[in-house]
Amino acid sequence: MKKKLHIVSFNIPDPPDYGGIIDVYYKIRSLAQADIDIILHCFHYGRERSVELERLCYQVHYYPRRKGLRYLFSSSPYIVNTRRSRSLLKNLQEEIVPILFEGLHTCYYLGHPLLGAYKKLVRTHNIEHQYYQYLALSEQNVFHKYFYEQEALKLRCYEKRLKMASGILSISPDDTRYFKNHYRMAEFIPAFHPFKKVETKRGLGEYILFHGNLSVNENQKAVNYLLDRIFSEITLPVMIAGKNPPEWLIKKAADIPHVSLISNPDMEVMNHLIQHAQINLIPTFQSTGLKLKLLASLFLGRHCITNSPMVSNTGLSHLCYLADNIADMIRLIQQKFEEEITSEEIDQRKEVLENQFSNEKNAQKIYALI
Repeated sequence: MKKKLHIVSFNIPDPPDYGGIIDVYYKIRSLAQADIDIILHCFHYGRERSVELERLCYQVHYYPRRKGLRYLFSSSPYIVNTRRSRSLLKNLQEEIVPILFEGLHTCYYLGHPLLGAYKKLVRTHNIEHQYYQYLALSEQNVFHKYFYEQEALKLRCYEKRLKMASGILSISPDDTRYFKNHYRMAEFIPAFHPFKKVETKRGLGEYILFHGNLSVNENQKAVNYLLDRIFSEITLPVMIAGKNPPEWLIKKAADIPHVSLISNPDMEVMNHLIQHAQINLIPTFQSTGLKLKLLASLFLGRHCITNSPMVSNTGLSHLCYLADNIADMIRLIQQKFEEEITSEEIDQRKEVLENQFSNEKNAQKIYALI
């Protein structure tokens, strides 16, 4: 008998153009290819219905995400409280098959008595209260900072609901250890992604690239650090590429002659930029989850220079060059800009990435769990 699976997504996972939504989209594609009928439930805000998802899935249901200040004044986290719908609860009852909740965001009905007979898995994209605490520490706006601090406190308490899950699918080895320690269960399922094989190009690239969602505080902090402390100290060509850069970043990048900024590249353009860079320079100050930009840099790019928080407990540190201070980062940039990536380095990536991070193999792990 063909298997079926409910998936509850925090947003419409098409187009797959940022962080966790990339994981959701390619997970759906991989599970559909594994002959699972997916009943997809999407909360939506700012995105249109997807013909592609309706082609991939057995059924697709859409629910508006709630909005308004009143949802802030609740003991439930805002990201959870705004993703509830009686229609969702009703539609989940139509088919008594396992449910995969994408992120703590979607777990409002995790412990609901009407779903007591269901096998319920939760895909954790982060340790959410830690992620929001990092956001609070990085935020300059006093009101946003207060919101992140309150959300972190609420998420720490709300996380205990994971005890009601049948299983936790964690995205990194570090997160797996955390959830096993707190809830005695977690299965490491790496991030799903658009890459089938390592496609690193030989020869020398043309520039240094920083890429990421530039509307996100974490990436803004990283690129601001690079502009102030690294790019201002070198004369090599630099490109910054990503989604929705703020006005201050556009102006700041324009003030450095050898820095170019590309706003809102589509996936084809972004992949081209990653492949043709000599160095993908992608430090972070927030060691939460697994950053998909790291996978993109390793599957497609040449040299990857980053810092310890980016690769902490990912099992990928040996595929990168690490620099945790300004002097080391500048030294590595100048060294690797003149060096071709070796066949041995590419083979090492293939061994790790095409096995541990194979979408097909990881879809089979989920298939076995349901």
